[in-house]
Amino acid sequence: MDVLSVVEWVGEARAAAIFGLITGIVFGVAAQRSSFCLRAATVEFARGQLGPRVSVWLLTFSTAVVWVQGAQMLGLMRAEEARMMAVTGSWSGAVIGGLVFGVGMVLARGCSGRLLVLAATGNLRAVISGLIFAVVAQMSLHGWMAPLRNWLAGLWITPGGRNVNLLEATGVPAGSGLALGLALALVALWFSHRNRIGARTLIFASGVGFAVAVGWVLTFGLAQVSFDPVQVESATFTGPSANTLMFFLVSDPVLEFDIGLVPGVFIGAFLAAALAGELRFQGFQDADNMKRAMTGAALMGFGGMLAGGCAIGAGVTGGSIFAGTAWLALFCMWVGAIVTDFVIDQPGLRAAA
Repeated sequence: MDVLSVVEWVGEARAAAIFGLITGIVFGVAAQRSSFCLRAATVEFARGQLGPRVSVWLLTFSTAVVWVQGAQMLGLMRAEEARMMAVTGSWSGAVIGGLVFGVGMVLARGCSGRLLVLAATGNLRAVISGLIFAVVAQMSLHGWMAPLRNWLAGLWITPGGRNVNLLEATGVPAGSGLALGLALALVALWFSHRNRIGARTLIFASGVGFAVAVGWVLTFGLAQVSFDPVQVESATFTGPSANTLMFFLVSDPVLEFDIGLVPGVFIGAFLAAALAGELRFQGFQDADNMKRAMTGAALMGFGGMLAGGCAIGAGVTGGSIFAGTAWLALFCMWVGAIVTDFVIDQPGLRAAA
């Protein structure tokens, strides 16, 4: 795709939204067909299994690293220009926000990206939870919860006004990021073979990682030809969900990558589910289930904004460029989710058995 031609044709703002739409559609199709979900992987792991959900998540994460690091070696993007790298990172935000997000996604039975995909298939629980997630994320970004978020994030920050690139900080040779991604992909394929996961699921799981690379490459290309500064970014759902919500509520909306991304994921997931005959309305099981999901969505909204990204934004997108706070946030999301499943869900399962 010739980025300059697109910009000359539709303008910079519309081009950014179109690129977000493309990234979102690829992500939505791949995530719906592979059932990619960090929450499902963490719960499976918490229950002593390395089954299909862990395999799909690991393949997605590893292929995202491979695609993105490969693109960087080819000169299609530069990690140091990514928004996540160009601003001060928060270690305290990654720890606290990651833990809170991990708790929330287990309670909500899905991370923010998974809720958006499920909403597109007719899951009303995901629709309500997703709206609450977006509202709380906006409150944490610019509303009355913003002072608390800023205070927690400021407790421990990265030095020098930038995030930490783990590859540079550790002094490993060039190409180490790609090598690590390939090694993790081989491990994921071994787990997938052991769990008898079909080739189609594996292709779509790697497609989620590919969508992350698509976003990075397109926004980097746009930044190189745009007159005004453009943020180099990719798939994430905390900030974009809040921004998309406000886009439809304010009188002077601004087009940007985020505004295309969220609708793109919805469209892609809807089309994938429709072609597979998987569209169906689903609701809450009971009042307790509804309260649990709403609480989890609220925790994810605040935790994701504090952590600097959600299970996708920090866990895959930030991880693919080796942003230090993203890797720490991802680890804490795993910890928060595993502990929550062990404390809240597993006792009920043992009692039922």
